Amino acid sequence: MVTVRRSAAALLALALAGMAWAFWGFDAYYGAVTRAVPTTQTKAQTVPDRMEEGRYLARVGNCIFCHTAPGGAPLAGGRAIETPFGTVYASNLTPDPTHGLGRWSRDDFWQALHLGTRPDGKPLVPAFPYTSYTHISRNDADALWDFLQSQPPVAQPNKAHALPWPLGQPWALAVWRALFFQPAAPQALAETEALARGRYLVEGLGHCQECHSPRNALGAIRWGARGDGGTMPGTPWWAPSLRDARQAGVTDAAQTATLLQTGQAGGRFVTGPMAEIVLHGTQHLRSADTQAMALYLQSLVKTAPPAAAVTPSSPPDAPGRQIYGDQCAACHGEAGQGRAGVYPALASNRAVLMEQPHNAILSVLHGGFAPSTSGQPRPFGMPPFMLTLSDTEVAQVLNYVRNSWGNAAAPVSRLQVQQLRGAQGRP
Repeated sequence: MVTVRRSAAALLALALAGMAWAFWGFDAYYGAVTRAVPTTQTKAQTVPDRMEEGRYLARVGNCIFCHTAPGGAPLAGGRAIETPFGTVYASNLTPDPTHGLGRWSRDDFWQALHLGTRPDGKPLVPAFPYTSYTHISRNDADALWDFLQSQPPVAQPNKAHALPWPLGQPWALAVWRALFFQPAAPQALAETEALARGRYLVEGLGHCQECHSPRNALGAIRWGARGDGGTMPGTPWWAPSLRDARQAGVTDAAQTATLLQTGQAGGRFVTGPMAEIVLHGTQHLRSADTQAMALYLQSLVKTAPPAAAVTPSSPPDAPGRQIYGDQCAACHGEAGQGRAGVYPALASNRAVLMEQPHNAILSVLHGGFAPSTSGQPRPFGMPPFMLTLSDTEVAQVLNYVRNSWGNAAAPVSRLQVQQLRGAQGRP
């Protein structure tokens, strides 16, 4: 119901904006943005050098994963990307002349990344995160281009996006861009070279804020709330705030760097959609880049770490105590202490204690599986309890965990579990 209302609001707003847009003339706008595309490189490199750099950038930016359908040819497109407004399908990035980028130029590709427009100047759907890719340098865009052009062409047609009218129409996309998009200017130097590099990777190629930010009714990141956390578009998962130390705000840059490369650190492991990001993307980061990202993420934190909880543990007759003892204690410990390097501790666990219980509920229902990485090739996982525990039992065990061993968090209701059980919780 929320998605329906949101889509209806989006349709109405775009229709009204479209009438105003007609008086402006979007053809003139297309010409303006096309003329704004710079055509020179910023650094001399040989094509083989750029191609190898492009391979690295395509990996850490998750381009290969997003533009490869399950079981399909690499970079041939077709992967479905669910959004609150419909399904978008990733395009074919191979050099096929009919269905891919074979007839594009180097400048066309730069225009797509920097301005979010096709070679003819018409706008791309913002599910392609050009709102972040606009920060990518021309040199890195050329490197990505050389890598993509080195791949074997695949004659796989692109799938049409499944979006209700007028979403996806050129004029509607142009209105959206006029309201919510501004091409990036070159980034200013930061306090240190590492911080500048971290900002570039997080805000640009890594497009971290695209998931970790709240969005308005038209699907744009809310002004002034970038990085503050929000429900991931098209999923029930909560992408925690990068600015709040009680959620995903970085308090230990070294641990975060390890987490990005291995999927595990400091008694924590990533799961859900973030496990895919680590598996296909961040585990391939160079050490210096991982450290730079962690340093920049740490600079974003605006909330001090919470004080140690002093709330008494759940009472002996808490309904979830027996469930925890039967189903969870063998791995997570009788006192929620976990097992170092194997199972995460639940005591003082930020993912457990977040105000939004989405991820905790989804992890119990669907299980928790860390990615297999070169640094942690055989991670342990948590089985799903969707068929084992009722909605009431899931709520009870989570309430026990969220209020034991010094933990203190708001109660989880049976209705919240019921709503998420029916959602597409798996990444």
